[in-house]
Amino acid sequence: MSKILIVAEHAEGKLNGGVAKTVAAAKGVGGEIHVAVFAADAAAVAEQAAKLDGVTKVLAVNNAANANPVAAVLAPQIVEVASGGYTHVFVPGTTFGKDLAPRIAAKLDVQQVSDVMAVHGPNSFDRPIYAGNAITTVETPAGTVVATVRLASFQAVGAGGSASVETVSVGAAVPTHTRYVKLEAQKSERPDLQSAARVVSGGRALGSSENFKVIFDFADKIGAGVGASRAAVDSGYVPNDMQVGQTGKIIAPELYFAVGISGAIQHLAGIKDARTIVAINKDPEAPIFEVADIGLVGDLFQVVPELTGKV
Repeated sequence: MSKILIVAEHAEGKLNGGVAKTVAAAKGVGGEIHVAVFAADAAAVAEQAAKLDGVTKVLAVNNAANANPVAAVLAPQIVEVASGGYTHVFVPGTTFGKDLAPRIAAKLDVQQVSDVMAVHGPNSFDRPIYAGNAITTVETPAGTVVATVRLASFQAVGAGGSASVETVSVGAAVPTHTRYVKLEAQKSERPDLQSAARVVSGGRALGSSENFKVIFDFADKIGAGVGASRAAVDSGYVPNDMQVGQTGKIIAPELYFAVGISGAIQHLAGIKDARTIVAINKDPEAPIFEVADIGLVGDLFQVVPELTGKV
């Protein structure tokens, strides 16, 4: 029977929503699902993880060195925990997970499976290739399976679980050549782009950073996260952490508004798992209309303020 270890991502005492989606992927494998929380004091986050449906046990690893997530520090500790009979190590396919998974795989001397988007069994997975233009099924060889989970491809499990929490002591040597210095992050009252149920994105057609106000106003009115196409980011209208697409953030909201976005293949690769796509563009031949569930041909500077006023 499979025994799966999921490494919890968390910040400021809160469990990242991507962990619930990673649990959903693990349930496709079958077997026991354990979540490991590495922190200076893991109690609060471990309690949250224990409530996820499908989790059978939570491992709390308390270490002052884990006060801030540093992949070089976490990897040897995870490998020690994984040596306790685990067949799989799953991490969310976020910046955190993509930094961490290669280190774990290297220490375990196995190949990593990146961006798992479907699970067919303990050793069979679907993952995207060619910038998401094709999907391939991969079979993993013998040994521990280390994988990142493409969060846009899975629905988060509910909070109906009641797993036990076990405090684990880890003796792995923590490297000193890498250390946490500080975190610089933009603060926003809007929902996180990758976990928001609604997202409004603007494109190059906005014309300037000042004109992006119509996007922000509409997003705030419907409680949505705000994204942008690469063209808008490259033009300097908004910061690059708002970029949605192949080279930005892969998202899967319930409702996605593409405003003034033509629909380049790189952008479509980042939103293809959205449940409902609404496109607003004055060009009726824009490629975005080929994937949109609802399309509105019109001037965004007239349409979006009107929508905002009617909400």
